[in-house]
Order: sequence, then structure tokens, then C-alpha cells
Amino acid sequence: MSEPSTSSFCQSPILGHLLELHAQLAGVDEGDVATYIPELAKADPKWFGICVVTANGGVYEVGDSRQPFTMQSVSKPFVYGLALEDRGRAEVLEKIGVEPTGDAFNSISLEPTTGRPCNPMINAGAIAATGLIEGLTPRVQLDRIMHMFALHAGRTLTIDDAVYRSESETGHRNRAIGHMLRNSNILAEDPAHVLELYFKQCSVLTTCHDLAVMAATLANRGINPLTGKQAIRGEYVESVLGVMGTCGMYDYAGEWLYDVGLPAKSGVSGGVIAVLPGQLGIGVFSPRLDNRGNSIRGVRVCNALSRHWDLHLFNRPGIGRSSIRVRSDATQFNSSRLHTIAESRALREHGGAIQLYQLQGNLVFSVAELVVRELIEQAAEIDSVILDFKRVLTVNESACRLFAGLLTEFAAAGKQVLLAHTDYVPPFRRYLKLRLGDRFADVFHCFDDTDSALEWCENRLLARVLPPKPAIEIRPCDYDLLSGLTDDEVGIVAAHFRRCVHQPGEVIIKEGDNADELYLLASGQVSVIAQLDSGRRKRLATFSAGMAFGEMALLDRAPRSATIVADTAVECDLLSLAAFTALDETHPRIKIQILENLARVLSRKLRKANRDLTALE
Repeated sequence: MSEPSTSSFCQSPILGHLLELHAQLAGVDEGDVATYIPELAKADPKWFGICVVTANGGVYEVGDSRQPFTMQSVSKPFVYGLALEDRGRAEVLEKIGVEPTGDAFNSISLEPTTGRPCNPMINAGAIAATGLIEGLTPRVQLDRIMHMFALHAGRTLTIDDAVYRSESETGHRNRAIGHMLRNSNILAEDPAHVLELYFKQCSVLTTCHDLAVMAATLANRGINPLTGKQAIRGEYVESVLGVMGTCGMYDYAGEWLYDVGLPAKSGVSGGVIAVLPGQLGIGVFSPRLDNRGNSIRGVRVCNALSRHWDLHLFNRPGIGRSSIRVRSDATQFNSSRLHTIAESRALREHGGAIQLYQLQGNLVFSVAELVVRELIEQAAEIDSVILDFKRVLTVNESACRLFAGLLTEFAAAGKQVLLAHTDYVPPFRRYLKLRLGDRFADVFHCFDDTDSALEWCENRLLARVLPPKPAIEIRPCDYDLLSGLTDDEVGIVAAHFRRCVHQPGEVIIKEGDNADELYLLASGQVSVIAQLDSGRRKRLATFSAGMAFGEMALLDRAPRSATIVADTAVECDLLSLAAFTALDETHPRIKIQILENLARVLSRKLRKANRDLTALE
């Protein structure tokens, strides 16, 4: 018996439900173990294990989840997947159909005219799939099959020689099927070695835990969630799950899909796997079988899990609008660059031409279609669009195709689509590069974060709606913080200035330094940078000529709370805290006016922060 892992404080509700389910069904004594293969008759009918593995690597197991048993027909979908990888869909479909039969697993269901097996889940189709595995010798073919099983299970599996010999010695019906396949040229050579290979794949030793990991690998688009290794190319997972859904439970497949609603496969040794794409895999082992050859406890466990956790494939929640986290524009949400009063007014008036979509979760056709449809409908009023992928988990091919079309259409209309945080979904960039070809460099514009993309859009919009800025030299009277002072009063303050120069990339203020000076920016541009726990740097604000920074030193005398870096060549006038304090005695009106100006600056920053937070909500 495997010991369920629990913390010393609390138990997972998933594990708790599995324990309850195991206790409820452990006493079921209906059905019998398989006897037509003599070695299988030796199984203890009391063995019973359940394991659930999620697509993100969570493992929950109870009962005899580590008891070895042979895979039997549960091997079929995995070998079929390898055949698809080796030969491609077209060639495999020439040899094996995908239609359910409603017949038992060992039925001889062949198309009358072609001799093609109806599907790869019955023995005839599975033998044909084994015959399609590439390899110059049977040994090479077996090694490739075993390697494939190991990738799915996350560990090396072995063959039970006693079961293999028992299968080979009693597999007369399968031998007859093999010769019928050879007669129809479905098998291109003597079926003897293909049949021995098939008997061996069915005799691979596995556990309930292994089956759940293998099922979860299919749920995770072919990537083993415990090892991170690709076991089957994602493009073929849908084909494997398709035949599992319609044919995996043989003459019980229709009722199974109706009740349980999960692609599944059973084996006469008592194993059952079930898959909820994108979420989890289930493995159950109990050797007592019903008259269809399915594990009685296995069927009941899957049915109960599907009902309790709402796993039915055809009862999925809507995923359209829920995958759009934020839909906003530049009238509500601005970059961290502090704008002049005229620029802020222009963005409030024209900012609707900059659209921002923050996406989240798994992006599929319905989500991408909604975004693309909305943007196409508004295209006449839009100047640029930002699609933020920071919280996106996956992007499937249909969504990629729609976004590629959006980029192309907008570029042709002279509009821009900017992408932020695409490093979170690397396949998205690779797909667009392949899809767009020579146009990729012209239409694919990617930014490390939304803030820099927003600033790019704002600069583009402001250049269009505002007159060009004249090249003027910033004088002390032009500083925002000194507005409202007379020329003489400005001269009094300027007498205390100390000029400093900084090169691009140079740190001007370092977080934690003593705050003893106020900076007034005479030329250039600087940014406030915060270091995140992830190691990435985030821009909090950007200042341009005429603005002040480090002004909090005038209020709280606390150490610097952020780092400020020169974006360009920079010149600053520094006003020491001591000189500012001395104004109390010499020129109190000047100090009061500066503090009033400072209050207005801080009020503008607070209002912007409030607007940004409101937009995020």
C-alpha cells in the first residue's frame, strides 16, 4: 500500500476525497480477474489503487498505487501516438481507421473492402499500429517503444517476462488477426515479429502512479508534468485523445463518454487511465473486471471523480471574456513617464486611440476571436494596440493564427500592434515568426513590459496631436518647483544650486542612500527604477527637463526609497537640504511657495496612481 503524503497541519481536499472513495469502493467484490491469459489470473482481486496527477505536477495517490501490474491494452494509445510521430496522420489513416465499433476489444473489426482495422484501440488496430513503428530490427523497435513509455511515465519501465510468455503462448486469436492484416497488406511483412512486439508492449510492468503520470502527460499536451520532457509532439495529442474518447472503452465507449466524459483507456489487467485535457490525468488499478473487460472499481472511481470535481469534458465553463483581465485605453491608464500639463490634457482627449488588453490564462480561439473582433470593429478610431501576455499560460495555434492576422491587417492600415511580455509564452513568438515569414520584422514589435510599450504609443500619439516642441534651454525660472516665484526670488534660490552632469546609464541616486539634496532636471531624461524579487527591474516613473526628483527628501528626511538612473546625458541643478531649511529664517515666502508647488506635484502623481489602479480593477 502506498502511503499518502500529507502535511502535519492539514490534508488536501483532493487526497481526502480519494481516501473516502477508496474506502467506499474497496469492499466491492463484483467481477473477476482476467483468466484467458494464465499469468493475469494470479492477480490479487483485493488490489486497488487510485492516483491523480495534475498538468502542473500535483500528485495525489491512495491504496495500491505502487503495485506493479502489466499495461495490457492501456499501452495502445501511447504506441498509436508513436506511430503517428513516425509516419504522420495520412499514412497511419491508410492503415488504421478511427471509427468506433461497439464491439469487444478482441473483435475482428476490419473494413470489408480494404481490410483496414476500424480503430487503433481494438486489438486489430493496435497490432497494425505496432507494425508502423520505425526501426530496422525488432530490437530497435522495442527499444523505441520502451523509451517512449519511459518519457510518458517519467521512469524506465520493464517487461514482465512471465506475462509475455503467457501472452505469446495463448495469443492464437491475435495471431489470426495478424495474418488477416498481412493478407490485406496492412502489415507489410511476416506478422510474427510484429505480434511478438505487441505481446511485449502489453506485458510492460507499470503502476497506478505511472498510469496517472502518463495520462497527465497527454493532458499537458505531451509534456511530462513531473520531468518537463516532451513524450509526444503536441500536434498528435489531440488525435490520441480523440480515439480514446470514442473507442477507448470498446463497447462501453458511448455510455462512458455520456456519463464520465473523459478520453480513457482500460486494460484487462485492471488498469484504467482517463484524461482531462489541460488539467489532469487519472490512473486506477483494480483487477476485478466486468463482462466488457473493464475494471469495475476503475469505472466507478472515474465516474465519481468526474461528478464530484465537475471534470466532464463537455461541461466546461465559458472561457471567452474571463481571459481578458483588463481592457483599457490611454485616457485611463498611462505610462510611468510624467507628462506635462499639455501632454496630460492631450492624452485625456485622444487617449482612446491607444488600446490596452491584458490577457490571462489559456488563450484559445474564442478568446483571440473576441479580442481581434473588437479591435477590427474599432480600427478606424485606433492608432495603436498593446497586447500584454504577462499572465498568459498558453496560446494555442488557432489563437496564434488570429493574432498574426491582426498584426498583418493593422500594419497594412498604418496602425501598430505592440506585444508585451511574450517571453512568458515562447512558442507564441516562434509561431508568429514562422507564420509571418518576411513580414515578421516589420509587424512584430515586442516590449519587455507594458509600461515601455505604453510610452512608445503615447509618444507616437502626442507627436501627431501636439505641435512640435521648440528646442529651448531650461532656465531656473522654468523649473516646475519654482513656479510662482519672482525673478529675484528665483535668483535667491538659484544662488544655492550646484550643477552636476551624468552619462547615460549612470546611477544618480541609489536606493538606501542618505537623502540630503533635491534634483532639478535641466536637460535629459531620468527614470526611477525598482528591483523586483524576480531579479527584473521595473520602471516606476520617468522625468524630463524642467521636473524635479528626489523631492521627498524635503519632507521626510528618510533614506532614498528608489534608484534613479540617467536614460540620456543629463544635467541637474542640486539644492541641498541645508540650503532649503535655511529659507525658514531668510525667505519664508519662498519656502512656502516651493512646498505648495511640491504638494501640487505629489497630488498629480497620486491622481495618476489612482487612475491606474481604477483601470486595473
